Amino acid sequence: MSSEMPAERLEVPMGNGTLPEIPAVEGEVKSSESPVERPAAGSDKEEHLEPVSKRQRKKLLKQKQWEEQKDLRRQKRKEKRQKRKLDRQSKSDSSTEGTGRKRTRRAVVPSTLRLIVDCSFDDLMALKDVKKLHKQIQRCYAENRKACHPVQFYLTSHGGQLKSNMNEADKGWVNWKDIQIRAEHYSELVKKEDLVYLTSDSPDVLSELDEKKAYVIGGLVDHNHHKGVTYGRAVEQGIGHAQLPLGNFVKMNSRKVLAVNHVFEIILAYLEKRDWKEAFFSVLPRRKGAVPLGEASDLSKHAPPGKEDEDKDSDSS
Repeated sequence: MSSEMPAERLEVPMGNGTLPEIPAVEGEVKSSESPVERPAAGSDKEEHLEPVSKRQRKKLLKQKQWEEQKDLRRQKRKEKRQKRKLDRQSKSDSSTEGTGRKRTRRAVVPSTLRLIVDCSFDDLMALKDVKKLHKQIQRCYAENRKACHPVQFYLTSHGGQLKSNMNEADKGWVNWKDIQIRAEHYSELVKKEDLVYLTSDSPDVLSELDEKKAYVIGGLVDHNHHKGVTYGRAVEQGIGHAQLPLGNFVKMNSRKVLAVNHVFEIILAYLEKRDWKEAFFSVLPRRKGAVPLGEASDLSKHAPPGKEDEDKDSDSS
């Protein structure tokens, strides 16, 4: 018989009370099929049913929320940038209204006037005074850079203690713009007939500034220890000299000593305003107790130069 034929059932006599036996082949097939109906341990179905921890659920929830709020965050960042931009514009507008600096800066017209700080007095100053001179020169540079009518700025006879101090305290000076820093004396750079030394000991008082001239400010911080030295040098070199008309417009309670940067700033202010009185009072520090004088009454009381006017235009007397 072929193997496809059903196996014959074996019958056992019932007389002895035993149950008929199940065919061996069928029993083996059924027993082998029964495990297939249940999923094996470690199968995909059981993996999907594994529980997720509370920590993992929070992490997944946060990640989902982060993804959902991405557009909202982008919008908030954009709004913050716009707000900062508006704030900057508002501050800039208010600053412009207060000082007018930006509007003035657009209308800058450089002057042809040359303004020289003579640094040839290095040997007459202590180091502390050299440091003060350095700060005054820094102020001159800064004011000239933002002036309506910046002058042609020169530092001459640059060297010695001043140069050493500048190298130590402000190495950026080598990159300064719109300034000529020269080791030569001013007499080597400018024609003699164009030079005017500003000194309070001069008997000549300036009434106007000639923008074809080169005005020299003595770079000397000496607290009146070397009276008349700048005037003496001007006379010795045979160059022009004059003093600012401070006494014609101003009465000060303190000593009439103006720092190098004060003289520099007054000249810048005069080039803008074309008025000595306005120029003086826009620059002179309040601590000096400057009070306006009527020109007529002041001229009648004006003392001879060298007494009332000493140290008017710089610390270098």
